[in-house]
Order: sequence, then C-alpha cells, then structure tokens
Amino acid sequence: MDFSFSQQCEELRQSLLSFMEDSVYPAEPRFEAEIAELGGVEATPVQRELKVEARARGLWNLFLPDPDLGAGLSNVDYAPLAEIMGRSIWLAPEATNCSAPDTGNMEVLHQFGTAGQKERWLAPLIDGEIRSCFSMTEPDVASSDPRNLETRIEPDGEDFIINGRKWWSTGAVSEDCKVAIVMGVTNPDAPPKQRYSMILVPLDADGVEVVRDVPVFGYHDRGGHAEIAYNDVRVPASNLIANEGDGYMIAQARLGPGRVHHCMRAIGSAERAFDLMVARAKQRSAFGSTLGEKGIVQDWIAEARWRIDQARLLVLYTAWLIDTQGNRAARREISAIKVVAPRAALWVLDTAIQVHGGMGVSDDTPLARLWAHTRTLRIADGPDEVHNMVLAWRELGRY
Repeated sequence: MDFSFSQQCEELRQSLLSFMEDSVYPAEPRFEAEIAELGGVEATPVQRELKVEARARGLWNLFLPDPDLGAGLSNVDYAPLAEIMGRSIWLAPEATNCSAPDTGNMEVLHQFGTAGQKERWLAPLIDGEIRSCFSMTEPDVASSDPRNLETRIEPDGEDFIINGRKWWSTGAVSEDCKVAIVMGVTNPDAPPKQRYSMILVPLDADGVEVVRDVPVFGYHDRGGHAEIAYNDVRVPASNLIANEGDGYMIAQARLGPGRVHHCMRAIGSAERAFDLMVARAKQRSAFGSTLGEKGIVQDWIAEARWRIDQARLLVLYTAWLIDTQGNRAARREISAIKVVAPRAALWVLDTAIQVHGGMGVSDDTPLARLWAHTRTLRIADGPDEVHNMVLAWRELGRY
C-alpha cells in the first residue's frame, strides 16, 4: 500500500490550498449574507464567482477519473483533495464542480449512459451549466431496504410512466437543476436485485411537482433538499439508464466511490473544527489559565487528533482497495468508513463546540453548520445501523 501523493495530486493539492486561503475562506461571510438575503436556494453571486476562479485555476471536475473529462485521478489521489474541500463544505465542492449529487450522477452517466444521454445531460453537467438531483429515498418507506421502494416506472409503448413520491432529492429546488435520476420499480415480480431501474426525468416534465424544500436542523442548503411528487410523468424509453432491472447494480457502482468522497469531506470538516478548537484553547482563559492548560481540554485535543488520523487512514485504505481491486473487493471497508468517518468528525465537531462555549452553538463560527451537515451523514447513503448490520453479516460469513 502506498498513500503518498502523486506529482499531479500534489500540484493540485497545493493549488487547492491556495484557492481556499485566497478565495474560499474570505468568501464565507459574504456567502452567509447572500444566502440570508436570497433564501439559500439559488447559487449566490459569490458562489458563481468562485466557480469561474476555480475553473481558471484548473480546479475543475477533480473527481472524474477520465482524463478527457476531469483530472484523471485515482481514488487515492482524489481523497486528499476532497478532504481539503470538506473544510468549507458549502462553497469549495460546488466551486470546483465536485459537489454531490452531481458527482455521482456524472459518474453514472459516464459509466452507463448512452451517447444521447451524455450529449444532452452529461456535457452540460461537466461544464457546470446545469445541476442535477438523485431521487431514490422515499418518505413513506424505509428506503435503506430497497425492497420497500414504491415508486413505479412502467412501460407504456415507447415511453415509461413514473409515479411515486421522493424526498431528500438534493438540489432540486434550484432553477439550475434540470434533471433527476429516479430509481423505481420496473418489475415487482423479479428477484430483489433485478426489480429496480434508473431513468432520467427532466424536472420541467409534466407531472413533476417539487413539493417543498426540507431544511436540515433549520439550515436551507444550496438547491435545497426537495420532496418531489412524480404524477404520471411520461418520458421516452431512451431515458432509461442501462437496462431494465439494472438500478440496484448502478446504485452500488454510484455509492462506492461516492462514500469515499463523503468520508474525506467529513474528515476535512473535522480538521477545520480541530484548528478552531486548538486556537480557541490557546486564546481563551478561565479560572486562572487558558483552556489549553486544562487537563480535560488536553485530553479532548489528543483524542480528536487520533480519531481524525485513524479515520483518514481507513478511508485511504478503502480508496486504495477500490483503485487496485474494485468496488466489490472493498465492500466491507466501504461499509466501515461510512460509519467511522462521520462518527469521528461529529465527535471532533461536538468537542470543538464545547470548547467554544456559547459561541460554538451560534453562527459566529462555521461549527454549527458543519455539525448539522455532518450529522446527516449518519443517515444519508444508508444509516449506521444498516452498514454495521451488513459488515457483521460479512464477518459472520467468513467463519
């Protein structure tokens, strides 16, 4: 195993670090003011400016392994870049066209899309002209078990008709979001893993209703987290991704590398919190000494350091496995990092909030917003309990 940075990765890492210091961190107060004014749904002026600057610096589509479309990096090389972007989760990923769910949707279209689908949807996503959403989770069922999905994708002549209700379709509230990848049941009588398909649905199609934007702990993220009703939505059969019944397979291909991205961004958020915590501990005095001189705070700092480093090494190992042996060989580790990284990051964030006292729960620091975002990762892409259950099944099966 070799986790050292390639020359290309190191060059991009240094460029990204400079971009963060020069442009991203200074833009955060302006971003907060703009989302308060604009409602937090559409891209703000500063976000659009950062996208132009990032692209001019060559920091664009860093996640795509195809060198003709993106940076051509391995998962191990992209991981440290994702970590850096996680330090400003609401600005840096979108500025570099590396934000979810667009990244996963672009990977799906790149890997499984037809030439026509790529021309119509992938090309403008690659250029950052539009955004997309991913409609899988449903409000009325436990969607972590895909056998519960109720949305139907039914053939009708040369078309498919979609009926169902989804939520947490991130980004769909924005006018920039032009297409959804919808996962639903095409054959309820097939074996479980062959029941589902994925299909492209333009958001301006008749019958698509964006019902509401669902806030996260009171925060409204860029593009929102939409609840969407699909009511007799008719799309051509050419919008089907791959073949009927391939939805489960596509989902697994989409979620593997995507979980590495999420986990490394979570570690970046934890590192940002760690920096703030240490600075606060050195500056703030109480009961005759600085907080950093208190034994309990020193314990927190030490534990935060090894929690972050442990999580990072496990995620890098998982990225290396995916690069060298493929998603299937890394299934156990993918489940593990999905639990370990958010829990480690949340522990660090919570401790940093405690060190900041009243300031920590306000919006005077990024800690509260980072905590709210990171807390969702214990549920998004499968809750901790499901990943632990799957991990236990695999371990029991080895004996």
